[in-house]
Amino acid sequence: KFIFQRAEELPPEGEDGGAKMMIEEGAMDNPRPAAIFGLHVTSRLPLNVVGYRPGPTMASADNLKITVHGSQTHGAMPWAGVDPIVVSAQVVLGLQTVISRQTDLTREPAVLTIGTIHGGLRENIIPESVEMRGTIRTFDEEMRDDIHERVTYLAEAIARGSRAGCTVCIKKNYPVTVNDPALTAAMLPTLGRVAGPGRLALVPKVTGSEDFSFFQRVVPGLFIFLGVTPETQDVGKAAPNHSPRFYVDERCLVTGVRALAHLAVDFLEAQPVA
Repeated sequence: KFIFQRAEELPPEGEDGGAKMMIEEGAMDNPRPAAIFGLHVTSRLPLNVVGYRPGPTMASADNLKITVHGSQTHGAMPWAGVDPIVVSAQVVLGLQTVISRQTDLTREPAVLTIGTIHGGLRENIIPESVEMRGTIRTFDEEMRDDIHERVTYLAEAIARGSRAGCTVCIKKNYPVTVNDPALTAAMLPTLGRVAGPGRLALVPKVTGSEDFSFFQRVVPGLFIFLGVTPETQDVGKAAPNHSPRFYVDERCLVTGVRALAHLAVDFLEAQPVA
């Protein structure tokens, strides 16, 4: 069975889509597969190098929105209101301690990034509210829930200390992409044969995320990476996948097709005859 991911980078806000919706609509039924294989190109590997990792491989991804509610006043009289911009600055700084001081990073890595912050329309007016948005990445469900709880508590406490209000909204998007260890071990000879000598690489954990992880919650799965950076270019300086300068050496495409085809055939041939 072939599955082509749709809305892999999240559907538009407020809409459903991606792997979760495909599963709900029966993409993994009739017939139900015994395993699933997926592939993603990456500029972080040289051309035609195949990367793999057993266990947690790509992070979960959760959207974070925090709205700080103050009290509007003139910028010349800040004491007459509650400044949500100053409070928001304190929240942003405070959130950094959730990862660096409150999370046991010896267990698994974690990332919390604030990517946008918006508030105010005039240079001399303290606004009513400020909204910030960010992303949370983890490799462990227990840590994921703990970080969510700490983010909410900390943001609300900081705001309360300045007589401001705070609304925290965390939306779970993608779970952790976990490559089934037994399936990964069984398919390594296949990957090595397809990649060729010296072109199969154990890669580090990736803090990017994949909605392929939803499929892996239904059946055992293996998600691999395919290098696309030409040999003449330093992979350490290659533009990342989401950059406008991202470059794909299309000679990798044959390797990608061969990898997925051989994984499917070798897996099926290894199954007991009914």
